[in-house]
Amino acid sequence: MGKVVKYAIGEQDFKSLREMNFVYIDKTAFIEKIIEGSKYYFLARPRCFGKSLFLSTLRYFFEGERQLFKGLYIDSADWDWETYPVLRIDLNTNRFSEQGLLESVLNNLFREWEEKYEVNYIDKDLSQRFRNIIKAAHRKTGKQVVILVDEYDKPLVGNLNKTENFDHYRDQLASLYSNFKSSAEHIRLVFLTGVSRFSKLSVFSDLNNLADITFSNEFADICGITENEMLDNLQIGINKLAEYLETTYDGALRVLKENYDGYRFAERGSDIYNPWSLLNAMDESRIGNYWNWSGKPTFVIQTLKRLNVDLEKTLDCYCSIDDIIGLDLLDPNPIALLYQTGYITIKYYNKILDLYRLGLPNREVKQGFFNELLPYYQKSKSFQSKSIVRDIIRYFTFGQPQEVMKALQTYFAGIDYSLRIENENNFHNAFFLLIDLIGLNTKAESHTSDGRIDIEVMTDDFIYIIELKYDHSAQEALKQIEDKRYARKYQSDSHKIFLIGATFSSKTRCIEDWIIKELQ
Repeated sequence: MGKVVKYAIGEQDFKSLREMNFVYIDKTAFIEKIIEGSKYYFLARPRCFGKSLFLSTLRYFFEGERQLFKGLYIDSADWDWETYPVLRIDLNTNRFSEQGLLESVLNNLFREWEEKYEVNYIDKDLSQRFRNIIKAAHRKTGKQVVILVDEYDKPLVGNLNKTENFDHYRDQLASLYSNFKSSAEHIRLVFLTGVSRFSKLSVFSDLNNLADITFSNEFADICGITENEMLDNLQIGINKLAEYLETTYDGALRVLKENYDGYRFAERGSDIYNPWSLLNAMDESRIGNYWNWSGKPTFVIQTLKRLNVDLEKTLDCYCSIDDIIGLDLLDPNPIALLYQTGYITIKYYNKILDLYRLGLPNREVKQGFFNELLPYYQKSKSFQSKSIVRDIIRYFTFGQPQEVMKALQTYFAGIDYSLRIENENNFHNAFFLLIDLIGLNTKAESHTSDGRIDIEVMTDDFIYIIELKYDHSAQEALKQIEDKRYARKYQSDSHKIFLIGATFSSKTRCIEDWIIKELQ
C-alpha cells in the first residue's frame, strides 16, 4: 500500500495540522526573523494565502509548545521556549454586514480573557477593556503579551460600498489598535494580517513604528508556496496528478505552474504558487479553479465597471510602489484594488526606473476573473455569456475556425453599448483581452521579419494567425497575412495552421465579416 499523504485543506490551526500529520510547508524560519526584529508587524496578502496558519504557528511558538515544532527549522533556534500570554483576535469569522457585530465578537473574546487573567469588568468601552486585559495578562504571568490580529481589515473590506458602516468600524478599530502604543511596556509582539493596506484611514495613526513587511524582500515568501517548497514537499501528489493527466512528472509541473504559479510580492521575491489551489490540486489529483470557487470578487468587478476601467491597460501595466501600496475608499485606484485582492501581481521590477510591471498571475485567475467580469459587460444573461465563452474555447481547441468566428461575433454583439469600441486599437485590445482572459495560449502583435501579427492563438493541435481590421474588408486583412508571410516561422511546425482575416464595423459595433484559409 502506498504512503497516505494528507493535505490540510482549510485547516488553519497549526497544532491540529501537526498532530494529524498533515503536509506542512515549513515557514518557521520567518519566526526567527520576527523575534530578532521589530515589536510591531503588519502583513497584507490576498485571501487563502496562509496568513491565518502563520498566525496560528506564531501562537503555539510563543505558548512554548516545542513538541509541535520537532523537525522544523525553528526547533534548532536559540530560544528559551517559555510560555507567553497570547491574545489572538480573529476577525475572519464574521461578514460584519451591519453595525454591532464587531462588539459581539470582541465581547466574547474579552469575557474569556477577563476571566483567565482575573480582570474586573468595570468598563463597557472595548478599547479600555482591551487595555486592562493586556496589563492584567502581563501582571499575572510575568511575561509580556503577544497580540495576533487575523484579518484586521475584515470589517472594512465587508463595507467598502457602505460608507456609514465603514466609518463606524474604522473608528472602532482605530480605538482598539491604539492600545498597541499606549500599552507598549506590556507587549512582546504585535502581528496583524489582512487582505488590504488601506490608506487615509488613521487606523494605525498612533503606531508610527509599525513594520509593514507586505513588500519586504526578506519576507516575500512568508505566505504561499515557492517552487522549491513544492518540489521538496509535494512529490507524491505531483506524481499522482501526472498519472491522472496521463502525462510525465515534468508535464504535471508545467500544468501546475501555468495554473497556480506567477504571484510575486516584492522586488526580489520568488515566484509564488497559490497555496489553496495547489494543495487542493494535490488532494484531488486534478486541476480545478479552486481559488475562484472559494470566493467571488463582486465588489472588485462592480468597482471596475463603475469607474469604466480600461482593462487592457490595467491588467498589464507599469506603476510605482505608491500606486499599489494603499487603497483609498473615496477614490479607489483600480490597480491597487486588483493588486491587493490578488487579481494582478508583480511580474517584474525595473530597478533603474523604480517601476513595477503588474499582470495577471496565472490561468486560474484569468479564467475566474473573466467569468465574473463577463456578465457585467454583456447584455445577455450570465449563463448565456459563459456558454459563448465555452464555445469559443471548444472551437479553438478542436480546429473549427468558422465556428470560432461565429461565436466571437455573438460575443461582440452582446457587449453593453456603454462600453465603446471606437477605434481599431480598442477593437484589437478587446479582442485580445477576450482570448487571453479565457486562458488560451495567446500572443498579441508578435513580431516577424515583415511586420507584426495582430493575434496568434496556439492550442495543442492548431495555430490561428488572426489579422483584425476596423472598417476595412476581411480580404484586406487576409492579404496582409499572406503578403507579410506571417505563417513562415511555422513552416516546419506540425500544427495545422489557419489564417483568419476579420473586420469590425464601427456602425454595427460587431464583427462583420471574415475569411479563413487553411494552410496544408
